[in-house]
Amino acid sequence: MTIDWRYTVEDDLGVLSVAGYLGPDAVHRFSGAVGWALARGTGPVIVDLSDLRSWSTEGQLAIADAARNLAAAGRTLELAAIPADGSLVPTSDGPPIPVHADLAAARAAHGLHGAGHVEHVAGRHEWRTTGWPTEEQAGE
Repeated sequence: MTIDWRYTVEDDLGVLSVAGYLGPDAVHRFSGAVGWALARGTGPVIVDLSDLRSWSTEGQLAIADAARNLAAAGRTLELAAIPADGSLVPTSDGPPIPVHADLAAARAAHGLHGAGHVEHVAGRHEWRTTGWPTEEQAGE
């Protein structure tokens, strides 16, 4: 079992939405998505976990690794809508990871309004895995 992801850049903010199960089998794919975000955006990266069913300890540690990698590039990682159990494996050797109740709250913390759903806006770029639904599929 793995994940699908969508990365959206708006101005100086990136949103990496993750769906599925972030377990040991998905850590490599998640790390690749973070690498994609590093190469194609600037500023903070909000990892939107609204569609994540669950995560393992390995998945949570991958998030901590992502925060370290982003910090090394002068960027921050934030989480939105962590899974229902609310757990996050703490690491003492990484940067702090702000946690927001949902994507709207995370965007509001950066002065943006709305949940940031797929919409065509000037200056907005988006990439996704083939498993992520397109706008047309999402509206069906």
